[in-house]
Amino acid sequence: MNITRIALAAAVALAAPLAAQAQQAKLKVGLMLPATGTFAALGTAIENGFRLYVDEQGGKLAGREIEFVRVDDESDPSKATDNVNKLIKRDNVDVIVGTVHSGVALAMARAVRESGTPLIVPNAGADAITGPLCAANIVRSSFSNWQPGFASGVMAAQKGYKRAVTIYWNYAAGQESAKGFTEAFEKGGGKVIKELTLPFPNVEFQALLTEIAAQKPDVVFAFFAGAGAAKFVKDYDAAGLRRSTPLIGSGFLTDGVLEAQGASAQGLQTALHYADGLNTPRDNKFRAAYAVRYKLQPDVYAVQGYDAAQILAAGLNAVKGDVKNRDAMLTAMRKASIDSPRGKYTLAAAGNPVQDFYIREAKGRDNAMTGIAVKVLPDPARGCNLR
Repeated sequence: MNITRIALAAAVALAAPLAAQAQQAKLKVGLMLPATGTFAALGTAIENGFRLYVDEQGGKLAGREIEFVRVDDESDPSKATDNVNKLIKRDNVDVIVGTVHSGVALAMARAVRESGTPLIVPNAGADAITGPLCAANIVRSSFSNWQPGFASGVMAAQKGYKRAVTIYWNYAAGQESAKGFTEAFEKGGGKVIKELTLPFPNVEFQALLTEIAAQKPDVVFAFFAGAGAAKFVKDYDAAGLRRSTPLIGSGFLTDGVLEAQGASAQGLQTALHYADGLNTPRDNKFRAAYAVRYKLQPDVYAVQGYDAAQILAAGLNAVKGDVKNRDAMLTAMRKASIDSPRGKYTLAAAGNPVQDFYIREAKGRDNAMTGIAVKVLPDPARGCNLR
């Protein structure tokens, strides 16, 4: 009898640390972001923002330490499916966060729809992700491409412009941003008289700038981002167009690249869901913490990374860190109210933020908020069956 009791006590003593160890197992987060190429700086800002929020929670989310598995997606859609499958099947990640490039994100969305692995999209705005490819395990902390394009079209129409030329990289982000702009601009009484495109990541703009000059529009709407946006804005100025034809765009035209654009960007107006100088307690705290940690000022990409971590935390807190309770975790993520530096927002049924879009003007090194283009703008989620 005594031997049995001793054996039982030993078993209990052994089980206790094993249970504690299992409870404290690290949460594996796959960060699939660009680390090289045109969008490398954007990927870095997203990761910085995500890590900042985790650090603010003491390095844990819902009591779980985070183990990051990083993959450079190279902004290459042809490699996306293999990269996702490696994260899921080889690295056994619990959740994936990615990415910047819309074409890569579309492939990611298709892959995780099959596996059921939670995916948080911290930038790529491909409309299909919250449209025909929407799924219960996919949410976005950023925007749909339609949203900032539509807000830019509202802004242009309100300024009284009547004839517009659009210019953009000919892939999902550019196409859908331009469609959003056209929808709002023509609804407001304007007309898009010419669409100009070039392949991503081509930055040979001269022939298209000559065409813009020949068209003599009232305004030009542009979608470019990262290094391509920096070069476009400088080339637009060098061609003499800045003095004759107002240039506007979704905020990615200047976000993260104002310093590189220099004087060529000054006065340029854009529409986006974040702006410098919102001067709210939440944003001021975020900006101060980011500057201390990274010796940089945050941009919209950092905010989206920060909010991706907030969305994940909302789901994990609801299930006390138990990622195996996936349905409940995903439901909580979608129902979360996010206290973001950009302003509080919720997610629509399709998983996309319902948020304000600000009018911003490039002033010095800031995309300063000068007004609101559209308040509480939802993505139309065309083709999504989640309700």
